[in-house]
Amino acid sequence: MARTRSVTVHKNILEAAVKLFSERGIEATSMDAIAEAAGASKATIYKHWPDKDALCLEVVGYLHGHDAPRPVFHSGDFRADLIAQLGYQPVPERKALRERMMPHLIAYASRNEGFGIVWRSQVVAPVREAMSTLLRRGESEGLLRKELDHEVGLALLLGPLVYRNIFVRKAGYAGPPNLEAETADAFLRAWAVERSTERSRKTGKKVS
Repeated sequence: MARTRSVTVHKNILEAAVKLFSERGIEATSMDAIAEAAGASKATIYKHWPDKDALCLEVVGYLHGHDAPRPVFHSGDFRADLIAQLGYQPVPERKALRERMMPHLIAYASRNEGFGIVWRSQVVAPVREAMSTLLRRGESEGLLRKELDHEVGLALLLGPLVYRNIFVRKAGYAGPPNLEAETADAFLRAWAVERSTERSRKTGKKVS
């Protein structure tokens, strides 16, 4: 029974922190305010988390679904896998909260170096690694040109999504439709290996 109550209290505190951080910002939210919203004592919060940074990092993990493994997109269709990876949304029901939290996280990480390092390792690094794995697979399967610099590839693929999420949607616009597919196609036009059959079709010459 005590274990069940502890889990419930933990969940209540976490949900209160998510709500207040996303509404007020991280720096403007005190542990006292979180305790009051959760119906718990501040001592109880510190029993679960040593400080606000630790609580905030668990909030980040909660919003990004770190309690479940990330999917691996390997359907056999490289273009489809690129689009799926670009469009992947962990726990879609928390998407709105993630979007509200993002500006606060960026601001807080810019002023708190230690927090920023851990935040990037938890949130940014897995996205980079998943896309890098896909690029390496494309090279090993002979689908992408070997001279592709992976940092350039990541910038080309992830840059449009950052532009949409940070600059377009925050300004109140819907953003370009089908951006993931358009981004994947533009990338492949630039870096996909041109097959001999495709060259033959373009030039009209028969390939021996």
